Amino acid sequence: MHILFVNHAPIPVFAYGGTERVIWDLGKSLVRLGHRVSYLVPQGSHCDFAQVLAIREGVRWAEQIPADVDLVHFQFNPPDLATLERPYLMTQHGNSPEHAPLPLNTVFVSRNHAGRHGSTEYVYNGLDWEAYGPVDFERPRPYCHFLGKAAWRVKNVQGAIDVAGDAGVDLMVLGGTRLNIKRGFRFTWSRRVSFAGMVGGQVKLDLLQGSRGLIFPVLWHEPFGLAVIESLYFGCPVYATPYGALPELVPPACGVLSAGRGELADAVRQGGFDARACHEQATRHFSAAAMAGGYLQIYQRILDGETLHARPPAMTASAKALPWLR
Repeated sequence: MHILFVNHAPIPVFAYGGTERVIWDLGKSLVRLGHRVSYLVPQGSHCDFAQVLAIREGVRWAEQIPADVDLVHFQFNPPDLATLERPYLMTQHGNSPEHAPLPLNTVFVSRNHAGRHGSTEYVYNGLDWEAYGPVDFERPRPYCHFLGKAAWRVKNVQGAIDVAGDAGVDLMVLGGTRLNIKRGFRFTWSRRVSFAGMVGGQVKLDLLQGSRGLIFPVLWHEPFGLAVIESLYFGCPVYATPYGALPELVPPACGVLSAGRGELADAVRQGGFDARACHEQATRHFSAAAMAGGYLQIYQRILDGETLHARPPAMTASAKALPWLR
């Protein structure tokens, strides 16, 4: 099978790169299984295991797809999909606007994410854990961490700072800065909170190795949560709100889910979770190989002539402004 991934962001991944990281690891896993993969992405991209084609701006998608591609896998909703006349799949990675129709062949990234769009079609994201290296379970872990785009209000970095402060632990913020002007003018004075910025690569992995837990009190329905499974991989229990996909990712043995600041702070203070159980949760359920297996089943259904939905899926209610009990 020859699959063409189409995305608006370049590859390989730099720093955060959520969607890019997923389709990179998915493509690599498919190649390992004997399939052919190509990427249609912005100019300047490169890949050592797949062909890379540069997007030609202003040219219809149908005219940019090589003739030998079996299935086109979009990572966004293409405006001229009706002209494609090729088997396709679109992964909806984020929360779409309310009542905005999505393509009939749309798949989501968690059960909750699908359900909120009136669908049952989903494939969990997974990562190539070999690229993350071994975990040092004996390393001292003096701080907790927050991982995400702190400038996004729904990620609630201030809630993470408050929980860490109440619990009496230091906090490392990965994905934000001490001075945040994107949310008005916000400066974090506490010296118990450190900021690593939009960090990636080995620096990010080393910081996760040194953490005793992820504090992640998001205020929206998280579609999936790469930050969660990355943290679990490094043996970090998760202290988060119970929104979106998070109950699907974090079983009771691997963390505490609550919309209450006090309850999360108490859980952080008490700790007591098994780092190896957290690691196993990530590797057993959210690997790139498992993700590839899920997508291959859907690819084959589409190639066999099935349409995933009888009518366009659409999000039924707002995913934001969820309760945070202070």
